[in-house]
Amino acid sequence: MDFTRRDTLALGAGAVALTVLPFRVNAAGEDAIAAFTGGAEVAEGGVNLDAPEIAENGNTVPIGVSAEGATAIMLLAMGNPTPGVATFNYGELAGSTMASTRIRLAGTQDVVAIAKMADGSFAKATKNVKVTIGGCGG
Repeated sequence: MDFTRRDTLALGAGAVALTVLPFRVNAAGEDAIAAFTGGAEVAEGGVNLDAPEIAENGNTVPIGVSAEGATAIMLLAMGNPTPGVATFNYGELAGSTMASTRIRLAGTQDVVAIAKMADGSFAKATKNVKVTIGGCGG
């Protein structure tokens, strides 16, 4: 097979795009965190994130999250093209500040839960989930 200069340039541009894409996806997750927190400091701990260590299928991964005294909890899948999964808001009369759902993961990645506490502070929990069969078309 003969490659022309144009074919070589197209292959090179494709390789560069595939190299840069994961950094852009991670930046989208960081942007979502900054928008939720308003740029405030986020402390580790204070949030319970229940996710499997290994998910056999990335299409339906069960996730549970809770934070005592939270007014809102944001859930992110940092490796997905659109990292925002859900935001759970709790009022003053909420019996408990917990939620569970099933999410779709594009592959092995970190799942992040950030809770806004009643005093205005933020807490964070992160869990790496290994996906053995890709979700999101993978």
